[in-house]
Amino acid sequence: MFMLFQLCVCILLFFIGFSEAVISCLNENGQPVDWFIIYKLPIYKMDVKGSGVDYMYLDPSVVDFQMSKHIVNSSKGALGRTLTQLYSGYTSNSSVYMLYNDAPPELKYPSKYGHTKGVLMFDQSRGFWLTHSVPHFPPFPERNYSYPSTGKYYGQTLLCITYNYTQFPQISWQLAYLNPRMYNCSVPGAFRQDIAVMAQICDGKTPALKNRRSLQKLKSVRGQTFLSFAKSRNYVDDIYTGWVAQALGTDLLVESWLHQAHQLPSNCSLPWHVMNINRVCLPGPQMFRSYEDHSKWCVSYAFKDQWICLGDLNRDSGQAGRGGGLICSQNTIIYKAFRQAMAGYKHC
Repeated sequence: MFMLFQLCVCILLFFIGFSEAVISCLNENGQPVDWFIIYKLPIYKMDVKGSGVDYMYLDPSVVDFQMSKHIVNSSKGALGRTLTQLYSGYTSNSSVYMLYNDAPPELKYPSKYGHTKGVLMFDQSRGFWLTHSVPHFPPFPERNYSYPSTGKYYGQTLLCITYNYTQFPQISWQLAYLNPRMYNCSVPGAFRQDIAVMAQICDGKTPALKNRRSLQKLKSVRGQTFLSFAKSRNYVDDIYTGWVAQALGTDLLVESWLHQAHQLPSNCSLPWHVMNINRVCLPGPQMFRSYEDHSKWCVSYAFKDQWICLGDLNRDSGQAGRGGGLICSQNTIIYKAFRQAMAGYKHC
């Protein structure tokens, strides 16, 4: 009788453990979290050389960016733990995944695709959407987790948000506007009716778009509101100046890679202005210039507005005619962390 009792307890614990193994963004300790942000530091910070793999970390339990005890190429940090769910479960027919990057690993990258990078994985309960700025990342599922040596030089940002399954049909449509360079995916049959557009992309088809751009309100699993701005290549304009600043009704300070010859100057020609950040300072202090930083983010100039967006596109004339997007929120923790990171900007 006692042995039978032990057996029942073991079976019960197994099913409890199995039911709790939901797909989610995972924090630095491997626990499910509503969202997290990683700011990977550049290898050069004001001419001082670093490792290129150190990063700052932020999630709902952290009041400001904190230096991680992990490095970004380790599977023990939040990024590695989150993506390990993909590398350990990509053969399952009970979940969907998609990896996209305009500069994919191991493949050539024609510019006809959107300037956008990300990873999705979810089942019929919930999952995550990771958007980031790292070329050649992440590796194919068969390769296991690693971080590319090419991603060490510049600063990079990565945003992971956990969503319930009901949000992924909307996200599916946003992907169509982004026109992602999908390089690996799986959409099992049980999901194809709900996320038909994502299934088309996975099959190598180009979904028909109703408009030139799309704005969708998304809710994280814990109820945090995020706005997804997604523009197609047919919307030929700087996303920050022509759309996001005007839609949010606020002046924006924009951090993007100002390394190219076609960078756009600060712009005050429309009702709401957009100004380029030229220097970033994270806690530590970790200070670097915009051309050392490949990340793309913006914050409202006015503290009262508290808008913060992270995304895909640089303020560059060559990217005005490419798909890409931003994910925005008025989350106080995220806004304060990024607003304080703005250490200098260029007026119009």
